[in-house]
Amino acid sequence: MKKRVRRLFIADHLITPDHRVENGAVLCEDDRILAVGGLSAFEMEPQLEVFRFENAYMTPGFIDTHIHGAGGFDCSSVTISPRPIDSMSRILGERGVTSFFPTIVAAPAADMLENLSLLAAEMSRELPGAEAVGINSEGPFINPFKRGAQQEESIRPIDLGFARELIEAGQGKIRVMTFAPELDKATELVEFLLEHGVKPSMGHSIANEQQTLRAIDAGACYCTHLFNGMPPLHQREMGLSSIALTDNRVTVELIIDGRHIHPRMVDLACRCKSRRQLVGISDCTMAAGMPNGEYRIGPSLIRVKDGFSQTEQSVLAGTTTMLDAGWHSLMSCGHLAETQAAMAVTSNPAAAFQLNDRGLLLPNRRADLAVFEMKTNRALLTVCNGRIVYQAEA
Repeated sequence: MKKRVRRLFIADHLITPDHRVENGAVLCEDDRILAVGGLSAFEMEPQLEVFRFENAYMTPGFIDTHIHGAGGFDCSSVTISPRPIDSMSRILGERGVTSFFPTIVAAPAADMLENLSLLAAEMSRELPGAEAVGINSEGPFINPFKRGAQQEESIRPIDLGFARELIEAGQGKIRVMTFAPELDKATELVEFLLEHGVKPSMGHSIANEQQTLRAIDAGACYCTHLFNGMPPLHQREMGLSSIALTDNRVTVELIIDGRHIHPRMVDLACRCKSRRQLVGISDCTMAAGMPNGEYRIGPSLIRVKDGFSQTEQSVLAGTTTMLDAGWHSLMSCGHLAETQAAMAVTSNPAAAFQLNDRGLLLPNRRADLAVFEMKTNRALLTVCNGRIVYQAEA
């Protein structure tokens, strides 16, 4: 019989994230959390592996549901990526991320289908760091006028037949798909995606008030990177951004790299949305965790310098700031409490995508947790499904 592994992780405080627990500890057995609380409640039993961290805090493992790549791996170009998905998984694990959604963009139909099939196969094996738990398809049914860094020739009108092909190629792993609500057959697409367990997400769009509300009424209750890929707020013309801010049915993503959104707009979103309707995302490209330089991402050349990621036409193309650094902007810009900001990268994405076994430090949840140094916020330890996938050198 396999011997069970029991570990006790101790830090100056825990962010569960619902509560802050001073001088806290988390007891795990194999891949499950057994108990969470103040250290005084735990006995130092024999055979217990103890990991004690001073001047450090602990959170649930971060969940990044919108990330295009990292460590040299591009989710939209599996066959030609300079590095495998393992490198992405590993570097995310080094930053406290334990779950992620590899995110693809629009591509020629045959290429998109082949890439989805290969990506799904790569996700089916155990990875060395963070776990790839679902695919995020950012397109191809978006508005070319708000395509961002995506290639115009790959953007398509809504085609339910092709949507079915995409879902089949993804082998059931597509969890969310971005679409523009103003396109013909948008409500039919929303209903189709919901029937197949895919969350329809509004974005890359110039939808007006009526078009947005029709999509929401049909069941679209999620918004792809609010403020980015849509017209700005206007005092007389309501569109996707203003409706997503004020409709309580909609959960919104925010790119929390400190560059894509002005600090006051982050503050506005945090004031408008309930604390459980904010999901922090990185929107990272394959250059995350890589040196400054030029990178070929699909057909585009991307220039990366000091966290900025831009096309040759100076259009923002994702970022290289991962969640471990980005989530603090929700405190500094959005004036959220530490626990509220942590929810945006742990329990909120878990709830939005029914990842009911993670995102919280609670008994019977997966043993997914991360420990960070207080002054620097650098990751010291990451545990994914009970496995220690990263531990900083002493």
